Amino acid sequence: MRFLNLFSEFIGKTFAIWTLLFALLGFFSPQMFVPLKDLIVYFLGIIMFGMGLTLTVKDFSEVVKKPLQVLLGVCAQFIIMPLLALALVKLFNIDPLLALGVVLVGSCPGGTSSNVITYLSRGDVALSVTITSITTLLAPFMTPLLLKLLAAESIDVSFYAMMMSIINFVIVPIALGLVVRLLLGARVSTITPVLPIVSVAGIVMIVAIVVALNQARLQETGLIIIAIVILHNTFGYLFGYIVARIMGLGLAQRKAISIEVGMQNSGLGAALASKHFDPIVAVPSALFSVWHNISGAILANFYAKLNDKK
Repeated sequence: MRFLNLFSEFIGKTFAIWTLLFALLGFFSPQMFVPLKDLIVYFLGIIMFGMGLTLTVKDFSEVVKKPLQVLLGVCAQFIIMPLLALALVKLFNIDPLLALGVVLVGSCPGGTSSNVITYLSRGDVALSVTITSITTLLAPFMTPLLLKLLAAESIDVSFYAMMMSIINFVIVPIALGLVVRLLLGARVSTITPVLPIVSVAGIVMIVAIVVALNQARLQETGLIIIAIVILHNTFGYLFGYIVARIMGLGLAQRKAISIEVGMQNSGLGAALASKHFDPIVAVPSALFSVWHNISGAILANFYAKLNDKK
């Protein structure tokens, strides 16, 4: 068990490296991953099931303790990132399908890795977990609504079909995870050490498959879409922090909201793109998965050294 805990901790800390490695594998050896394209939604389901196993009533207690902070974080998540995505695709005037992919990942809820980055940043972890949980539960309504509002001109978006997909990919696995946790009680602690390994495996496989499916097109548009993803993520961190500071939140809360806004559930973006649109639409989500884990590690190092005086 001790070895498993250490191995799980190692995998969690080197998440960015594994994501980058599998992205490169998908690019240079696409034949390994293309046949697995139908498994993307199942990998996401496994990740969300793991999230459900870790959730407790306590994770939602911040809604009662700090309702305005939670509301601010949720609103910032679903306003800043979608509008940033729209601004960037218009500024760079990219291919409509890639633009849809950027808006899609911007309209997704917060990513679960944001909780780890918040912890490493010495931010408010309880607030981070609560915002991630609530934005995830709101995703079946908010993500298709945002996509309908911001991208309906470029492509037909079925609100109902996408909502049902998110319920199937996200809500059902989370609910199953919660049920298993209730049934197992304290025995769930025997499973939790492997969850980071499972989550990392699921994300890196999604990234590798999406990159493999779009290897040829990435050679043509790779640099510009990478630049957009980096700007999207970076400005998400920055604007999240600024909004939290303007609203008078403490440093730990500013860090949490900054990270929540900047980090997306890009696995959901990739799964939705693969299910409802052309495979190229999933590329921004896959690249976001790679980049936000790298940038998150860098940001955590900076935030951990940041105190109120600084």
